Amino acid sequence: MNADIMGAFGVAVIIVIAAKTIAWLVQKRLRNAGLVDAIWAWTLGLLAVFYAAVGSGDAALRLVLALMGATWGARLGTHLFIRNWGKPEDFRYAHFRQKWGDKADFNMFWFFQFQNVFTLLLSSMAFIPVAWRADAPPAIGWLLAAAIWFVSVAGEGLADSQMERFRTDPANRGKVCRDGLWRYSRHPNYFFECLHWLAYVPLAIGAPWGWISLGAPLLMAWMLTKLSGMPMLEEDMARRKPGYADYMRTTSALVPLPPKSS
Repeated sequence: MNADIMGAFGVAVIIVIAAKTIAWLVQKRLRNAGLVDAIWAWTLGLLAVFYAAVGSGDAALRLVLALMGATWGARLGTHLFIRNWGKPEDFRYAHFRQKWGDKADFNMFWFFQFQNVFTLLLSSMAFIPVAWRADAPPAIGWLLAAAIWFVSVAGEGLADSQMERFRTDPANRGKVCRDGLWRYSRHPNYFFECLHWLAYVPLAIGAPWGWISLGAPLLMAWMLTKLSGMPMLEEDMARRKPGYADYMRTTSALVPLPPKSS
């Protein structure tokens, strides 16, 4: 990779460190670390715009990259902010805070900064090959990218809105959501999140280092299914909600599929 890309990556490192430091200061004041999730999405959207602005690739392609990343990040970040603002701390962070005790603030700072490793990997693999692509992708690349991006962002937004409607209905307290997309997948929002990172691949394939864009959806899928998403969430849900074990038996974990009989 050339010096321009390495320089841009260095600035990206500064951006993510600053963003997570702000997130840490906010959680220190509010005693609610869940807002870091919104800052994570906003920061990734900002990185898409940053790489598009400093890249030396095709101008139209860089504009599309900025619009795709910024729109996705703004929607998801705002949704997460509204969902978490004024609410009890997310159980994952509350668990860490209780476990760490007096060292909670110190450990939370470095935990936030550790998350930057994945933020930088995702943004570098997805955005850099596109921002520095000298030629425009073929027509099929534009079409595939637009179709995947639209389906992923619309699908994730729909899954989020269906879950919010379910949660805000007092009659559903303690129940398992099987409404809409949640009937076909236990985590349709995670499925569409993984799909979103696939949208940059058609724009990158064929460019130098374009193949690394394939790593972004794979990394996101691994993070959500093996690291911080589904494992902790499903363990908590199975413990707290009657009927969740049956939901796990009958409903696909990630990819929306017809439910099995109970």
